[in-house]
Amino acid sequence: MKLLITGVNHRTAPVDVRERLAFHANALPGALEALRSRPGMMEGLILSTCNRVEIAATIEDGSFARNCLEQFLSEVHNIDSGVIRAHLYHYEDRDAIRHLFRVASSLDSMVVGEPQILGQLKQAYAAAKERGAVSGFLDIALTRAFNVAKRVRSETEIGQSAVSVSYAAVELAREIFGSLKDRRVIIVGAGKMSELAARHLRRSGATRIAVTNRTHERAVELSQLFHGSIVPYDQFTATLPEMDIVIASSGAPHYILTKSDMKRVIEARRNRPMFLIDIAVPRNIDPAVNDLENIFLYDIDDLQRVVEANLKGRSKVAVQAEEIIAEEVDRLLFRLRQREMTPVIISVQEQLERIRTSEIEKARGRLGALTAQQEEAIDAMTRAIMNKIAHGPIAELRRHAAGERSMLVVETIRKIFRLDD
Repeated sequence: MKLLITGVNHRTAPVDVRERLAFHANALPGALEALRSRPGMMEGLILSTCNRVEIAATIEDGSFARNCLEQFLSEVHNIDSGVIRAHLYHYEDRDAIRHLFRVASSLDSMVVGEPQILGQLKQAYAAAKERGAVSGFLDIALTRAFNVAKRVRSETEIGQSAVSVSYAAVELAREIFGSLKDRRVIIVGAGKMSELAARHLRRSGATRIAVTNRTHERAVELSQLFHGSIVPYDQFTATLPEMDIVIASSGAPHYILTKSDMKRVIEARRNRPMFLIDIAVPRNIDPAVNDLENIFLYDIDDLQRVVEANLKGRSKVAVQAEEIIAEEVDRLLFRLRQREMTPVIISVQEQLERIRTSEIEKARGRLGALTAQQEEAIDAMTRAIMNKIAHGPIAELRRHAAGERSMLVVETIRKIFRLDD
């Protein structure tokens, strides 16, 4: 049996290729059935996200190997294999297990340490499990991958630093205020960056979020996502003295907050600290605002520097994660090979037992009538002989369970004891 993984990701294929190879959710059950029905296929899983499309499968020994999954992708999407071949990567056995662990642990992601991929892999697993497409070797490898990802997150700091601009903004706000629970936030502008920042704020405990936008309907839409309040755009500056955090991301072509505006605001707040996040391009807030006491202003370049520093930090932490994964790959392979060894060990023991009982029966005619005590002594003696004969081969099988020569040892033992006969 072989474990294979074939796929494309953000590093090997442009988005137009990834789009053509993607599997839509409603097509996934049929695709899993088609994968499982291919000759020699034992198990299969399809992982399809915006940044990767991967097929993981176990196939019978001696079956068509590397190109079988390439052919599947080509046929199911009706794309010439020559078009996709240059973008595909292939992994087998140990390398496939390592790749699976790295994907689950977010070491193979565009942003190292991001948590979404683990959830996506679990969804792919659930879909395959529901269709009966994983039930053996691949099932064991996937289940272990989830545990490895959990271990990487608990034993390293790979997911603990902000690596998006919106997340970095919220983390800076937490550094300034500590808890965000009772802090009042206003979001100026209702674009994607504002939405992401608001999501991070909610996760960080902020519950008093107001939204303002030139287009009232969009402000309503965004506020409903976070059960927030709406401030009319032409009145938002009047509400600023009540706000602790301002996130500006409007499409205005000029400054919507100037130094004189914010001077009046901070005076009205009686110099209570205020945090301003300007993630708009062009900027919404005059940089001179930073000259005012107790106002902390960060623009998108400031936040990007935080993100870059954190990404470098994650790269260092990734080294620790890779060590955990290498250890876990060896551990899983040892377990799997031990499982493969068990039937061979049992076969050796059964073969020797057949020889032992057969030879005792042959000797009975020559030995004549035996007492119960003599029967017991012969049985104990022959068992001891067989156990001593079996001990060396079984010990060798167990010793080589995790090694590269394990299959050679298995084949040698099978020949010595004529197990195939």
